[in-house]
Amino acid sequence: MGTKPTKIALLLSAFFSVVSVNAMAADSAASSSSSSAISMDETLVVIGRNAAKPLNIAANVNVIDAADIQMSGATNLTDLLRGQSGIQVSDNNSGTVFSMRGFSASQAANNTLILVDGRRLNNIDIAAPSIESIPINLIERVEILSGSAGVLYGDQAVGGVINIITKAPTETSGGIQISGGSFDTYEAKGDISGAINDAWRYFLAASYNKSDNYRDNNDNDTSSILGRIQYQTDVEDFFVEVNYFDNDRQVPGALTLAQYEANPRQVAPFSEGEFTHEMTTALRSGYQYQLNNIWALSADLTYSDTLITSLLYGSEGRIERDLLSFSPKATANYHLDHGDLNLVTGIDVSTGEADFDTASIQRNNKQTQRSAYVQASVPITKTLSYVVGGRYSEVTDDLYDQLLYPNRIEIDNDAHALEFGVNYRPSSEHRFYVRANDNFRFAKVDEQAYTPLTTQGLDPQTGRSYEAGWDYTTTTQTLKINAYQLELEDEIVYEGGRTDGPYGGGANVNADKSRRFGISTAYDVQLSTNWLLGASYDYIDAEFTQGENDGKALSWVAKHSGKAYMSYDISAHWQAFVEGVYTGERYMEGDNSNTGDKLDSYVLTNLALNYSYVGWNASLRIDNLLDEDYVGTGYYSAYGSGYYSGTGRSIRLTAGYRF
Repeated sequence: MGTKPTKIALLLSAFFSVVSVNAMAADSAASSSSSSAISMDETLVVIGRNAAKPLNIAANVNVIDAADIQMSGATNLTDLLRGQSGIQVSDNNSGTVFSMRGFSASQAANNTLILVDGRRLNNIDIAAPSIESIPINLIERVEILSGSAGVLYGDQAVGGVINIITKAPTETSGGIQISGGSFDTYEAKGDISGAINDAWRYFLAASYNKSDNYRDNNDNDTSSILGRIQYQTDVEDFFVEVNYFDNDRQVPGALTLAQYEANPRQVAPFSEGEFTHEMTTALRSGYQYQLNNIWALSADLTYSDTLITSLLYGSEGRIERDLLSFSPKATANYHLDHGDLNLVTGIDVSTGEADFDTASIQRNNKQTQRSAYVQASVPITKTLSYVVGGRYSEVTDDLYDQLLYPNRIEIDNDAHALEFGVNYRPSSEHRFYVRANDNFRFAKVDEQAYTPLTTQGLDPQTGRSYEAGWDYTTTTQTLKINAYQLELEDEIVYEGGRTDGPYGGGANVNADKSRRFGISTAYDVQLSTNWLLGASYDYIDAEFTQGENDGKALSWVAKHSGKAYMSYDISAHWQAFVEGVYTGERYMEGDNSNTGDKLDSYVLTNLALNYSYVGWNASLRIDNLLDEDYVGTGYYSAYGSGYYSGTGRSIRLTAGYRF
């Protein structure tokens, strides 16, 4: 981008923020559902690590609330997020990856930040986040920020941020839900909450899912337990929670094109009996203290420990990883005559270790990150405000690999991000914004130890995002238009066609420059009390802008995608929902030279019929109603590409009761 990382970035943003706070302080001293009007005034936390409203911040933000979740009839996060504007989905039959702003399937997990109540779900290695660990009945809402958020979240917040907010009941309540359906799928979920006294309360939840799934040798046995205890007064908020997740899943492997066309459900040769078994325990504690009516101090402490055992490619494997993170911050909210001035500043510190023990790899790597950031949202007038901020991050990798680094090695890197945006609301219906935001990501621990033999460590991936948008919102309709350009340097990718890797084959490298230009549009309208309609369309032009693939399209990125849906309230208790999700043609993952054929475009049609009465609820959801054949994930190779089948028609019947 032409600017070298420097600590000056943080100092500049801190200076502007303090100047803005002092100036404004001196100046002040002198839901969208088919049965309710459309609203964009929900409070969210994803964009500012602090409470804010979507229309008051210079960014493209979408909120899926509890009413949207119920309306969709979705039974898991993948079905809920598939087709959301700006999100493309990749599924290798063992886990789902969400891509935002034009990243390939293999890079999406490292360039889309997934949060659960602000806690990072992304791993320190390249393994995709385990979104199956969050049962959908525990989700209060999902906040989606499309675009870079390098200042607020730093590493990996490149294409976007998805923050999953779980329920935090404040009164005695509970519920149970059971479901069953295609492929011998059975699921049970339950939760209960209550008050111990005026300040203390508890929340307990558990879920269990068992399914044969669409493909052969793809059975899963998945369970999770969550426990939280919370203390809350007018000035203090403290909580401790523990979450355990267990996912034992068979792996069906990749098919050749001939095998896929003959029978997309079959297990790949030599993959019979292969599996992965993940067990994760996460502990989290948080504390917030309201110093006065302006300032608040808070801190989060999180520890997670994961053990993965597997049988893959004919050999047993074992991976152990842990992550400890600490994030203190200070927030301020100044109520001024012409708007609120918000300031957030903090430190993020994390240290993680991953130990790999397989037939071919003996590796133990540690990674430590240290960051400081500050951001201020400043009102200029009642209709105009700006946001400014900066972050500086350092990372240290302590690497051991039996082949590349048998005597261990320490690699240090740093990166920075700056941000500036302007938000203009000339009326309650209209909002215009422009925004520029740097982004970066550091190489994962296993990427750093799998480079070309002549490369000692990878440089940080850096980039800059520019965007502009217009929102039009009334009580019955919402229109959103966003245009952006994302430029990257030193993108960290795996090149399978190389011959200078650790074992004479592929390796992780810093790739040539790339550019992504896109336009996102979405429209929702409440035609009447009973009818709600909506549609979205996304265009992404993603290509290399340097090197031997200059001008070639980035693989696995569909240039065109979109969604259309309709919801109808049949009666006071019955509601119907139907949607069509379109994914355009695209090159196979890894085909960066664009030499192979494109995968065909496809449309997935999903239908739900929902019933509710007092505390009772039921839903019939049919995914892929027309039983469309499509490739969930595909990996290109000149010697024969690998295909993972998308799921065929699936029917789920769910019933539950809440008290």
